[in-house]
Order: sequence, then structure tokens, then C-alpha cells
Amino acid sequence: MKKLKMALPKGSLEEATYKLLKKAGFSITAPSRSFFPIVDDPELEVILFRPQEMSRYIENKIVDCGITGYDWICENQSDVEELCELQYSKQTRRPVRWVLAVHKDSSIKTVKDLQGKKIATELVGVTKRYLEKHKIRADVEFSWGATEVKPPRLADAIVEATETGSSLRANNLRIVKTILTSTPRFVANKTSLRNDWKRKKMDNLILLLQGAMEADVKVGVKMNVDKKHLAKVLKILPALKQPTVSTLSTKGWYGVETIIDEAIVREIIPALKKAGASGIIEYPLNKVIA
Repeated sequence: MKKLKMALPKGSLEEATYKLLKKAGFSITAPSRSFFPIVDDPELEVILFRPQEMSRYIENKIVDCGITGYDWICENQSDVEELCELQYSKQTRRPVRWVLAVHKDSSIKTVKDLQGKKIATELVGVTKRYLEKHKIRADVEFSWGATEVKPPRLADAIVEATETGSSLRANNLRIVKTILTSTPRFVANKTSLRNDWKRKKMDNLILLLQGAMEADVKVGVKMNVDKKHLAKVLKILPALKQPTVSTLSTKGWYGVETIIDEAIVREIIPALKKAGASGIIEYPLNKVIA
């Protein structure tokens, strides 16, 4: 049987990735301490890699494709083909920012103030290239972890990933500059993309993943509406195209159904009720394919 070898991120993005795949229609079981999850698709073979290494393994054809961060593609300078952006993260839907940060009492205010200083980071290559671009000479050392606690005693500054900035604030750090913004990307090696079957399988996966992501921020809403209130209700409703309107068994009544952004549903429902809608139901979605 033909198989597509796909890598998924081990670590902080692992659970969020499983959740996204489940919404896309793929059930994944990951035995404890195993790097080979079981997926309910016989055409898929899944392996877990650390995001820091994954783009190299894809480039070197160990696997056909995978989901990894743009930050590590840049760090490794990997020659892979990016097929789509998947904007999700371990905590929020915000991109991860790699920021230059210093202790709140530091005299460092701009990138130029880093001349001759020591910077600790896991993203060494990106940081060095950023400094070179700004003609700054500084000592960039690899950090094995707990990077936030290093300023000011063990380093003058750090370059660290953050979603919300809460960990930086908790460690009395101040952001000087964002040097890279990163989101997960679905990437593949160029050889696998030339295989028609593998390319089609990847395209189908991407379609389902993007549909699952779209559904994550939307909900379905349906309701009953008397004919005399229909125009007023339809005027309130946003929709991907147009709301679906169908006649009910009760004469003069209609069923109205649509998809809207979850962020505005709390404002829409009271307005619909006021406009004459009844039997209003809100329901979650698994996939939205435009």
C-alpha cells in the first residue's frame, strides 16, 4: 500500500496538533514515550520529531512532509517547500514572536546597544544573522533552557519565544525588539512533491486542516422565523455567502441557518431574538470548506 510519511512536532505543539488533526478527521493515538503515533488512516505513517530538527529531516527525505515552525525552518535554512501556513499555537491563535529582551533595569534600549554584549538564545543562527544585518558584534551563545532567568547575571540579553509575554514579565524582562514572527507551516521535500500520489494526498490533508482551522473560530446558528420578521432577521445575519432559508411545515414560517464568527455570536443572538427569531440554536463545527 502507498504511504505518505508525515512528521508532527514533539513537545509544546504536540497536543494542539493532535487536536487540530482530530477536527480534520484523523484520530491519533500516541502511546506513552513512543515517537510513532498510530493514525486511523492506512495511507499515513506518522513520526514525531522535535520542531528544531524537523525541517532538516524533511529536506533530507527522511519523511515526505510535516508540520513545523517557520522559526526552525529559518534557523536551519532548510530547502523545503512551504505548502501552507497553519496559524495555531499551544495556548492561543497568536503567532509566536522571537523577541530580544533584557532585564527591566538594563541600560540596553535599542539593538545598537548590544555591541560587545552577551546574548543567550536557542535560536542562534537567526540571532547572529539579525545582528550581522544591523552591523552589531556580540557574543551569541546557545541556551539549553531557562533562558528567561539569565539576564542580567548570565547574559546581557536574550532572544526568546513568546506568545503572550507573561513569562517575560514574570521574570522582570523588557522587550526591546521582535526579530522574528513564526507560525506552524506544512512543508514537504521537493522530491516527494514530484510524486503525483503523494502530492494529492498532501493537498487533501491541507484542505482538511485548513477547514478545521476555519471551523475553530466559527459556529453554526439556526432558528425559526415568521415570514413577517424574515427580512429584518436576514439583515442582521452575516454569512459565508447567504444564509440558507427553507420553508417549515407550519405555514408562513421559515428555518434560517448560517455560519458566523464565534467572536460576534454573543452580540448577534440577542439581536436576532429582538428581531423576531425563535428556537435559536448555536452549534460547533468541525470543518468549514469554502
